Amino acid sequence: GDFKPESANFYSDVDPLDDEPWATPQKLAVGRDVSQVNLADYAAVIMSANYTSVRLRYPGELPEDTSRFEAREFVQSAPTVRFFAEAMQNTKVVKGMLCHGLWVLTPVPNLLKDRKVICNSVVMSDVINCGAQIELTPDKVVKDRDLVTGFSKHEVLPFISAIAEQIRAIQ
Repeated sequence: GDFKPESANFYSDVDPLDDEPWATPQKLAVGRDVSQVNLADYAAVIMSANYTSVRLRYPGELPEDTSRFEAREFVQSAPTVRFFAEAMQNTKVVKGMLCHGLWVLTPVPNLLKDRKVICNSVVMSDVINCGAQIELTPDKVVKDRDLVTGFSKHEVLPFISAIAEQIRAIQ
């Protein structure tokens, strides 16, 4: 079945080599299910950096009845995967995917087909296998219409600026 906790906690990690002002561990409690969100209420939706997208791709436990198991349907059933798949169909909403964030789109490969992106090196093979084109830019941020991607958390400021630019361009 669907994994729908009443709330979930996400914890940031901090690279001991970071000297950025935001480089302190943070806890974020989330109590709203993405299936209850109306995309039309937002100018942009952002998938954060690091392994958050891995956790949010979790569709739940494997079914006990294996006779009707469909792997593709199973991996696409996670609420966040469904949410971002719907978001990718709406060109009026800017999608931001930072670092490992594109992993949330890989269960639905056609979402990335022929899109220009940049992502963390760990994610590149999965993204390429979905048909995306990896681009390297000086600021490590790529804008492809309603999709903005950034290489890592170190590009967060140009990434957010690019999202703001795309919101202005689309609106």
